[in-house]
Amino acid sequence: MDDKAEPTEFEKSVAQALFDLDTQFKSNLKDLYINSVIQIDVFGNLKAVVISVPYRLRKAFRKIHVWLVRELEKKFSRKDVILIATRRIGRSQKKGSAVQQPRSRMLTAVHEALLEDVVLAEIVGKHVKYQVDGSKIMKVLFDPKQKNDTEYKLETFSAVYSKLLGKDVVFDYPIRSKA
Repeated sequence: MDDKAEPTEFEKSVAQALFDLDTQFKSNLKDLYINSVIQIDVFGNLKAVVISVPYRLRKAFRKIHVWLVRELEKKFSRKDVILIATRRIGRSQKKGSAVQQPRSRMLTAVHEALLEDVVLAEIVGKHVKYQVDGSKIMKVLFDPKQKNDTEYKLETFSAVYSKLLGKDVVFDYPIRSKA
């Protein structure tokens, strides 16, 4: 993103909502800021608000994540709120280069971290299903204990992840066998 770009009206409304939460609840949001906000159509008239926060502030946002998402979803009715950290993918290394790229900047690591940011739930399994036409679908399995917390957002998670990365993903829970 360009540092000199003007914020959009939607970004201003999200920033105003964060400011209102800070003054209303006397929370510690004054040291936290956001990079960008995008709105993604999930299905029907349901939308998702994806808030991008700086990577170095991700731990501070994680501490208040549940509370912040709940309060922002109250302010933006019929919209699911998702917080993700801004990460960079480094350039691919030339063969024979002496400098090694950090693992956290590699494409796969960034995509895995973004998946964890989007769902913010315990992932117990992942596998890729290859279709006959050559397309791939990733299936991500959550811990069944978190079904009450995540079940209503499965479509949102799928839509946000596919919009951000262009990959098809299906979220589900493992089937327990009766033994």
